[in-house]
Amino acid sequence: METLEFEKLVRQVISEIPAGLRQFMDNVDVLVDERPSNDQLVGSGIEKDQVLLGLYEGLPLTEREDYGNVLPDRITIFQEGIEGCCTSDEEILAEVRETVVHEIAHHFGISDERLKELGI
Repeated sequence: METLEFEKLVRQVISEIPAGLRQFMDNVDVLVDERPSNDQLVGSGIEKDQVLLGLYEGLPLTEREDYGNVLPDRITIFQEGIEGCCTSDEEILAEVRETVVHEIAHHFGISDERLKELGI
């Protein structure tokens, strides 16, 4: 899939998030990258045999106090990882949707453990 088309999918998924929830996405940028950098891999604690589909880097809303004048948090969606685990455009869209929701949940302070409990 072309990068521009993949980016369009990510924007589409973000636009589908209810406005009442999207309004609380404070000081966070959502980006698309081909693959994670070495620093992102090390920082995420991912094992060498695992694939990183998305990454939230920042301070979750639940942990912010005296917060201001800081660079935006970052959610990065990794195109190569998502395309590598999918066999059709429909699967890519579903995986982008799941990954974006998962990383936004981290922005809201929801842990991986809680997301697993919720089935996300």
